[in-house]
Amino acid sequence: MLKDLRDVALFNAIADGGTLSEAGRQLGMSLAVVSKRLTQMEQQLGVRLFHRTTRHVSLTDEGLVFAEHAVRLQQALEEIDIALANRQGHASGTLRITAPHSMGQRWLAPILNEFITEHPGVKLQLHLSDRVVDLAASGYDLAIRFGALADSRLVARELAGNRLVLCASPGYAEKYSLPQKLEELSTHSCIVNGDTPVTEWRFGSGERQRSVPVNSRLQVNTGEAAHALALHGAGIAMKSIWDVAEDLREKRLIQVLSDFPLPAAPLHAVWLSGRHQPPRVRLFVEKLRMELSRYWNNF
Repeated sequence: MLKDLRDVALFNAIADGGTLSEAGRQLGMSLAVVSKRLTQMEQQLGVRLFHRTTRHVSLTDEGLVFAEHAVRLQQALEEIDIALANRQGHASGTLRITAPHSMGQRWLAPILNEFITEHPGVKLQLHLSDRVVDLAASGYDLAIRFGALADSRLVARELAGNRLVLCASPGYAEKYSLPQKLEELSTHSCIVNGDTPVTEWRFGSGERQRSVPVNSRLQVNTGEAAHALALHGAGIAMKSIWDVAEDLREKRLIQVLSDFPLPAAPLHAVWLSGRHQPPRVRLFVEKLRMELSRYWNNF
């Protein structure tokens, strides 16, 4: 019989990670500690749970039986912790967040710093990527994303508004003259970002939405790179107002084709449906919504 229920989380981390070292990385333990606790766990249960090699582990037949119950048991233990923490009204544990590069660096970082200062029991893991991360597979508590949900397993809460703008540098405008009609975009150098090349930009919404081919000569994989190229006069970029509001105010960038609105893509906090949210997640979403809404009102 197990003497320490925390070993259930250790077992699941080893089974998911495939190695003792990966389980240690996830749980913040050394390889020696993970190996020792697994050995103690197997001795308590009287069975061998994993076949081990120097590079990999795999479940034994007994380990497969244990695995059928271990995930549900860990979820039940986490729900107990959450229920108790909610009654106490404090946040603790590791807050795991994924967010776009620019949003994370420019806006989330200072808010996160305030949050962990206010809640010293919270640890932070922040992952910045312009790719959409699979929350179910990655283990993140929360994602910060622009636009609508494409995954029915997710729940979203709107944090603040957002609008997309086309922008270019004054130097580019002086050299090439900015377009006055949508059709003229095909004659300009347009900076597109994302892993999939974009050959047209959409304007308007609903039945009045219109797609316009663009000269996608410059393709980059991050919004930050598109932003930098626009500032250096390389061409016209489509950017969130969150990324370029200060540049527009300071005239480092000029808005292009402002009479032709782009589809809105509000900012959301996203998490997996069916999961009880621990106080650290619930409280952070509330703080984020309050702070970002205040910024949005100043745009």
